Amino acid sequence: MAKLKTVRIEANADERFKVAVTAGDRTFYVDQQIKVGGTDAGASPIDHLFASLAGCIATTARIMATQKQITLNGMDIKVEGSLDTHVIYGKSTEGRPGVTGIQVSVGLDSSMSEIEQREFLEELRSRCPVWDTISAATPITLTTHSV
Repeated sequence: MAKLKTVRIEANADERFKVAVTAGDRTFYVDQQIKVGGTDAGASPIDHLFASLAGCIATTARIMATQKQITLNGMDIKVEGSLDTHVIYGKSTEGRPGVTGIQVSVGLDSSMSEIEQREFLEELRSRCPVWDTISAATPITLTTHSV
C-alpha cells in the first residue's frame, strides 16, 4: 500500500528575476546572474533542479546505506546538462527550452567493490524520487489564482 506525502512550496517573485521560495520554515532564493538582469541572490532554476537531483541522490544513498549497513563515508556527485537559451529568450522556436539530457556522475567513498557500487547505484536510481520525477513523464497542471 502506498504511503503518499504531499510536498508544497510557495514562491513570490519580485519585479526582476529574484524569487523567494518558502519550503516549510525555510526560505531560499532563485535568481539570475547580474549579467542577465538578476541580483545573483540565489542559484538559477536549472541550478536548483540539478542541486535537487544531487541532494536526492545523496539522501537516497544515505538511507540505503543505513538500511543495508554499508559504510558510506561520503559521495562526490556531478550533474551536468545543456539547454538552448535562444528558445528561452524567444530568439528561436526550434528545439525546446528544457535541458536536452542530464549526465550524472557519482563517486562513492565506500568499501563496496565496483560491482557492488554499480548494483547500489542501480537500486538508487529506482528509489530516488527526484530522479524518477525528472526522468518520467510526470504530469504538470497549471492554473491561475488571485494575488
